[in-house]
Amino acid sequence: MRRTELAREVEWAVLDCSPRDVPRRLCRVLARGLPAEAVTMSLLTDTPSRQMLCASNQMATDLEEVQFTVQEGPCITAAETGEQVHLTDWDTGARQWPLFTVGFRERHPGVQAVHAFPLWFGDYILGAVDIATLTPGGLAADAIVQAASAVDAVAQALLPAQQLLLEHDEYPPWEPANVVRAHWADTHRAIGVVAVKEEMNTDDALALMRAQAFATGQTLAELTADILRT
Repeated sequence: MRRTELAREVEWAVLDCSPRDVPRRLCRVLARGLPAEAVTMSLLTDTPSRQMLCASNQMATDLEEVQFTVQEGPCITAAETGEQVHLTDWDTGARQWPLFTVGFRERHPGVQAVHAFPLWFGDYILGAVDIATLTPGGLAADAIVQAASAVDAVAQALLPAQQLLLEHDEYPPWEPANVVRAHWADTHRAIGVVAVKEEMNTDDALALMRAQAFATGQTLAELTADILRT
């Protein structure tokens, strides 16, 4: 794939950037450079250790929150398959990701499309980038080319941030800080609390939390906060 101007902007944006600041800076570059209303990115997207890196605004946070809660959606499919996912028809989306479609459309009925791109580094998928737009039919073909090239550059730029995440027990100070904390340290603490209380393993505890969140209309982050308050 040819390098685009947006990909070059991604590379320049992190030249003088510390690993802790890389995710939010990359998110801003993508949000500014693409005809989109929301941009979010995550590492280990299709695993229980999923870590949200950044969200450009509240719509992006909701896009990440819903998928994190119900464990389905475009970015999870992109991370699982290594292929781009372009959700431009919500009827089709409802058949493939019924829980995600209901949860996200309730919050943002005006969103017309969600585009998800896997973050590849060599043969390994680091995570995924989601882009939401209010434009009917979604991003145009040239914008998708720009986005795909930029996401390839993002994958390279995120390697220091991924290493920081794997080497530190404390959650990194990425934005929005309260949501990042809920997606990492707080969620894992809550899983441990539920596992002990219900006498189950951590995988089952996480599955139980996701079911409770969906049944009550909460996000997993909101349920996490409730568990840790009790």
